[in-house]
Amino acid sequence: MDKLSPGILLIADPFLKDPNFARTVVLLCEHQEQGSFGFIVNRPFEQKLDELIPDVLIPNIPVFLGGPVQMDTVHFIHQLPELITGGSEVFPGLYWGGDFAAAIQLINSNSDDARKIKFFIGYSGWSEGQLQGELDDKSWILSAINPALLFSAEGPEIWKQSLRNMGHSFAMMANFPIDPTLN
Repeated sequence: MDKLSPGILLIADPFLKDPNFARTVVLLCEHQEQGSFGFIVNRPFEQKLDELIPDVLIPNIPVFLGGPVQMDTVHFIHQLPELITGGSEVFPGLYWGGDFAAAIQLINSNSDDARKIKFFIGYSGWSEGQLQGELDDKSWILSAINPALLFSAEGPEIWKQSLRNMGHSFAMMANFPIDPTLN
C-alpha cells in the first residue's frame, strides 16, 4: 500500500521522534490536495467521556487523544450508520462523526452497540503536501485498516498489532526498542 487515501492507517515508524506521534496509529479520515486529517487511535486520554461531557451517565468510557490540533473538540468514529445518522464514511462500514446526541444516547443505553463508538479529543492535521513529505521521509508506514482492531484492542497494543498484521518484516518492527542506542 503506497497511496494516501481516507480509511487507511498511518503507522508511525518505530524510531519516529516526534512526541506527538511516536508509536502511534492514525486513522486517516480525509486526504485532499489542501491537506489531511485523522485521529490517533491508540493513545488513551487521561480523562473519561463522562468527565468531558456532562450528559454522559456511564462512567469510565475511554477517550483517545486524536491529535495535537484543537484539543478543545470531541470527535468520534463508529460502525452504526443506521443508529447515528449524518456521519461520513471513511471506509466501508466505518464512519466519522454524525448525530452527536444519538451517539451519547447509545453510550447511556449501555448496549453492546456502544462498543462500536470510539471518542477522541483533538485531531491530527497536515497542511498541503506535509503528510506526503512525512511519508517520503519514511516517518509513516501505510496499512490497510482493520476496523475490528480499532474497536477491540487496548490502545497501546494497536501499534504493535497493526505492524504484526502486515507480515514478518513489519512484525519484527513491533519489538524494536524505542531508542536502539540504549541496547
